[in-house]
Amino acid sequence: METVQTGRPVVESSSSAVSWGPIIVGAIAAVAATLILMLLGAGLGLSVISPWSMRGVSATTFAVSAAVWLIIVQWLSSALGGYLTGRLRTRWVGVHDDEVFFRDTAHGFLAWALATVVITFIVGSGLTSAVSGGVQAASTVASGAALGAGSQAAGGGGGTAENATGYFVDSLFRPANPSPTAPEDRAAATAEATKILLMGATSGEIPAEDRAYLVTLVGSRTGLSQADAEGRVNAVLRRIADTKAKAKEAADTARKAGLTLSLVASMSLLIGAFIAAVAACVGGNERDRRETLIG
Repeated sequence: METVQTGRPVVESSSSAVSWGPIIVGAIAAVAATLILMLLGAGLGLSVISPWSMRGVSATTFAVSAAVWLIIVQWLSSALGGYLTGRLRTRWVGVHDDEVFFRDTAHGFLAWALATVVITFIVGSGLTSAVSGGVQAASTVASGAALGAGSQAAGGGGGTAENATGYFVDSLFRPANPSPTAPEDRAAATAEATKILLMGATSGEIPAEDRAYLVTLVGSRTGLSQADAEGRVNAVLRRIADTKAKAKEAADTARKAGLTLSLVASMSLLIGAFIAAVAACVGGNERDRRETLIG
């Protein structure tokens, strides 16, 4: 190849340095290997879990094993795709060894990138949903009560927040001695109590005057004494607080799981890209070496 420093015209090759055929073949092989290994991993996972207590592996063990298997799948499929990409390319004649090394590296990386894009389209947005699951859960816990209060104020019935508080409201108005009550009285008491609970969930606490009114309302509708009605209200409020705490704990757990998954997936993909590039160099070098020996 003549250079500019010689003062003579530069001679360019008419063929591209990128061989898309081997890249596509390597990407298809990587995708196929990923799907096969994923199905195998799903079968192995179903064989070690059990719906019965004290049987099968724990949830933590299963999650760790699944993460390790996903990493293994990424690395094996990347190695296969990269090696095939380097091994199936045509030999570049009149190209320096350093340039051959660079091209093989680039071909392996392109094969890995194409396979990753194809797999992303096949599985949809599952990875994105998993990563954002923790954030969505946390935001749902934080804003669910406010949205429910807004829908209640707007006159919307049967909303999510109303369904969530319906059980606690019903437990407030269970009469000590059940007797027929006018439906309109029950509906009015339920509506008032629901608004009080939703407003308390939105602001974080129920004001003293609202709590006192709630005790009076419960006592008048259930026939309980003032002390018994107050005890019932306090018990229900404690259960509501415990439920909110558990929901926040679950949201935080989901957030941490999503963060861990995103970090593990990112590192696995980066290492997979490196493995694909190295495997392509190995395959290309093996292909050129064998052709030299035959020649």
